[in-house]
Amino acid sequence: MPGGVNSPVRAFKNVNGTPIFFKSAKGPILIDEDENEYVDFIGSWGPMILGHSNPIILEAIKAQLELGTSYGAPTSLENKLASIIKSQVPSMEKLRMVNSGTEATMSCIRLARGYTGKNKIIKFTGCYHGHVDSLLVKAGSGVSTFGLPDSPGIPKELAALTYSCPYNNIEALSDVINEIGGDLAAIIVEPIAGNMGFIPGEPQFLNALRELCDKNDTLLIFDEVMSGFRVGLGGAQAIYQIQPDLTALGKVIGGGLPVGAFGGKQNIMDQLAPLGPIYQAGTLSGNPLAMSAGIALIETLIQKNPFDELEKASSELMIHTKNLMYEKGIPFSTSSIGGMFGFFFTENLPKNFEDVVKSDDEIFKKFFYSALNRGIYFAPSKYEAGFISSTHDQSILDLTKSKIEEAIKEL
Repeated sequence: MPGGVNSPVRAFKNVNGTPIFFKSAKGPILIDEDENEYVDFIGSWGPMILGHSNPIILEAIKAQLELGTSYGAPTSLENKLASIIKSQVPSMEKLRMVNSGTEATMSCIRLARGYTGKNKIIKFTGCYHGHVDSLLVKAGSGVSTFGLPDSPGIPKELAALTYSCPYNNIEALSDVINEIGGDLAAIIVEPIAGNMGFIPGEPQFLNALRELCDKNDTLLIFDEVMSGFRVGLGGAQAIYQIQPDLTALGKVIGGGLPVGAFGGKQNIMDQLAPLGPIYQAGTLSGNPLAMSAGIALIETLIQKNPFDELEKASSELMIHTKNLMYEKGIPFSTSSIGGMFGFFFTENLPKNFEDVVKSDDEIFKKFFYSALNRGIYFAPSKYEAGFISSTHDQSILDLTKSKIEEAIKEL
């Protein structure tokens, strides 16, 4: 495997190290191949919101295993999960299951272009929307001007159709929209960004996106692959009270199995085949194992609604860390919403990718390894968000705080 991994961030390249290989996980704990235990603050990048190996989800998967793993044909499970999602995210009047967040955002872009008859896209520097050719431009965590691709293999002609603007900057966005003129198909954004660390969109910025899209007959796409069912039941759009035209989901809605979904206004979604001319397909889309796991997880989230407690837990941990850093004279800023959080080695909380780049790389690496050596597993990059689960109880938080205290003494 290139780099020994199947996804680049796992390679520990951002911290100049060698990845840890894991063999099992339970609740908030990861266990590596050498039987070392770690308190996990990655949670498989989102879906382990109820902790690893949750019995409710495992039972749902086991029950479906007895019935078969895949049919390549419709099941009632797809309808059930779609209905549950729609009940919590009403902007998704119709939706379609796919197998990854990348598929979801890719399909949103194709649908937006087909529906509007326009070609150009605006995204925001540091927002990562999967490794889609037209979206791998100034893409944040996995890669990091105008119209220049972030990766070889992407034609410049295709990348030139994508404009990248600074996040949380309305003035720069307005200038680019004026430059594009009448050929803007969509604006795509992570309303709560998780790929340049954890940076929430400012309310006035996100509201401006909605107004500008309406004014220019352009579709607004919310990439909630990370934030969907992670910051709250209705995702970021419920927190900000903004309805996008299309939404991409992933991670959580599969309960830990590979899954994604995209959806939006009925008149837009009805342009998809077989009803309309815009083609999108997937042999394993709506896989019954992933649907079963997703139903079990989201039904439990609706029942328990743990998001306030998750935010309280992550805030307690991060504020404790911030106080210890300040005692050491180390600049540190942090924020959290629901089950997502982030921290930066900078005095002021970053508002965009450019701010994150300026944060201290060396102190991040030292802190990462100092914590890791004590069994605290944060994301191996300053460009990634953190995740907490309902199994991170007070005893786990207290343990983590004591280990972080030890780690900071080394800095």
